[in-house]
Amino acid sequence: MSQELGDLLLSAGALTEQELREAMAYQRNGGIALGEAVVKLGFSDETAVARAVAKQNGLPFIDLDKGRVSEDILARLPAEFATEHGILPLMEKGGRLIVAVDDPFKKILAEQIEFMIDAQVACALAAPTALKRAIQRYYGVTGEEAVAARMGVGDGDDDDDAPIVRLVTKTFQDAVEMRASDIHVEPGHGRVRIRFRVDGMLRDIAEHQEHLAAPLLSRLKIMAGMDIAEKRKPQDGRIALSIKGREIDVRASILPSNHGEAMVMRLLDRTASLIGLKELGFGPDDYEWFQRTIKRPNGICLVTGPTGSGKTTTLYAALSELNRPDLKIVTAEDPVEYHIRGINQVQVNGRIGLSFARILKAMLRCAPNVILVGEIRDRETAEVAIQAALTGHLVFSTLHTNDAPGALTRLIDLGIKPFLVSASVRSVLAQRLVRVLCPECHVSYTPGAAELHAVGLDPVLLAGRPFYKPHGCRACEGSGYRGRMALFESLEMDPGMRDLTFRGASLEELRNTATSTGSLRPLMTDGSRRILDGATSVAEVLRVTR
Repeated sequence: MSQELGDLLLSAGALTEQELREAMAYQRNGGIALGEAVVKLGFSDETAVARAVAKQNGLPFIDLDKGRVSEDILARLPAEFATEHGILPLMEKGGRLIVAVDDPFKKILAEQIEFMIDAQVACALAAPTALKRAIQRYYGVTGEEAVAARMGVGDGDDDDDAPIVRLVTKTFQDAVEMRASDIHVEPGHGRVRIRFRVDGMLRDIAEHQEHLAAPLLSRLKIMAGMDIAEKRKPQDGRIALSIKGREIDVRASILPSNHGEAMVMRLLDRTASLIGLKELGFGPDDYEWFQRTIKRPNGICLVTGPTGSGKTTTLYAALSELNRPDLKIVTAEDPVEYHIRGINQVQVNGRIGLSFARILKAMLRCAPNVILVGEIRDRETAEVAIQAALTGHLVFSTLHTNDAPGALTRLIDLGIKPFLVSASVRSVLAQRLVRVLCPECHVSYTPGAAELHAVGLDPVLLAGRPFYKPHGCRACEGSGYRGRMALFESLEMDPGMRDLTFRGASLEELRNTATSTGSLRPLMTDGSRRILDGATSVAEVLRVTR
């Protein structure tokens, strides 16, 4: 893309071949955009570069030093939003509101503005300095002042950090209100981008000016107990918040990048009620199977899936079902996500050497009936968990694998002998989270035969049956989905599977045999059930299974 912009600038006579080479070298060394490098080196002005960038991205160019914007047009967009994001409404044309931006990337805000004003929006590109001048001329504030005003901080506030403190607080409040599971703070390309993960999908929420990156990240680092002076190494930390009476636990991680430090924060609502076994969404057969599985006297029950797929929620539901006065239940977790009355929960602490394996060894001296190991990460933890299962304990744990049979080969890959895996593992549950169709706006349609075949459904048998797909409304913020539910893949360790595991069979052989004998109920089967129930769409099931 940089070379394409360079060609446009060359053809427009904005710079020479030699200047282009120097600018590209400066761009690579400074980690900035080519257009910015050209302007910083003085080879061309912002207007010429902005014209070329606009042409490159298929956007019209607007010269803000000419003409004037009417008060009616300015009133179409909230002043705080316009000044903070560096956007200026210009005119209405063909039923659309035209807004000026200084970066083609800001086109992503057009959809957000459309929902705000209930009208179509199109973007035009302006030179950055000209846009800043115009925003200050029309709204009378700078971007920095807009952030402070939006966070409720006046000119007389004695706390120099108050705007950043309020910005951080407001960000967390917005995330909780939007049901976000993660907050991503990503500096780079002259801005700080804030994204929320809602129902498993990332959404752009805000963009702040580049100079806010350092104080914003410093504030978050202080809250998370991190070293604010360290900017070269990854760091982890935790934040405890109380937002509108809800106790929120935040797990924060810093990752240094070439544009600065990026931070990801996972939100956990401690005040949310635990989901019961019946609310997990099992089909009738799977529910009965899981009930039998968790009530066995010994063995290992594994729950697998990628990060954020609801594994811990499923295990907590199982523990809640088993939580009785006559059973002693002990857990080793990192972190302890929910506090359950009547269960002994232990927090992993790497700083003092309190690992999963060490806690597990200590647990066995406490004579528990049921043990939960938050995650099997290494050989030592796996070995202790298997020994516990073979000596009369029921052990629950999680693994990061793509499917249920993969858990067996994963344990062997960790260094566990196949005969121990065969003797100890009783069942494996793999799961994924799919988005639920918005009840306010989902629409019925007739899917094509290929679409149905892709999810294992027969078009002939299902002729005339209603299927649903997303549409988008204000209730679901245009996504067509609201909330998530789990799809499950269950594997029962019958004699045939034990024999294959004992012999160290390949993953492909394990899966094919389990499917043919019926000991494996595939993820797609559960997805098809959910599609027929009208809970989700064919596209959503394919997204997480294929």
